[in-house]
Amino acid sequence: MIQPPSSENKPWYRHRWPWLLMTGPFIVVVAGLATAYLAVISNDGLVEEDYYKKGLAVNQMNARDERAIALAFHAEVMRGADGLQIRVLLRGGPGAVLPSALRMRFVHPTRPGIDQTLDLPTDGAGSYTGKLSAPLSGRWHVALEDEKDEWRLTGDWLVDKNAVLSLPAAPQALR
Repeated sequence: MIQPPSSENKPWYRHRWPWLLMTGPFIVVVAGLATAYLAVISNDGLVEEDYYKKGLAVNQMNARDERAIALAFHAEVMRGADGLQIRVLLRGGPGAVLPSALRMRFVHPTRPGIDQTLDLPTDGAGSYTGKLSAPLSGRWHVALEDEKDEWRLTGDWLVDKNAVLSLPAAPQALR
């Protein structure tokens, strides 16, 4: 008698198990190619192109922080009701001369495209005001500087939690 061909005599591609075992590595290869594609086309926004120059500028920044400590500057930063108006009250120690204008930088920790720089003219008696181009929300690194870049005050501001940011002239390690 002639027996029907058994399933064992089928070619390999007619069996289910080889295909089932190959799907896992195939999915991993496709996911790896997709990840490589996204890595190539996306922007590395947090990588500085001139990192060496930025590193050399750290000593200059430290000198400006020390100058603010020597002048005993202290600033309070407030937002207006509309969220766009910024008011800074600046006080200095004896012998400190208040500048006629300030520059304030709001730097987002992870999204450099939404950073803002504000020029704040004086209203008199240590009061400075300016207007943001977009409202702030979340956490921001804040730097307050005079127009001659002689000193600066820095700090972090959780805008949604704190209505007022206090920027004392103190060493970074103590903040």
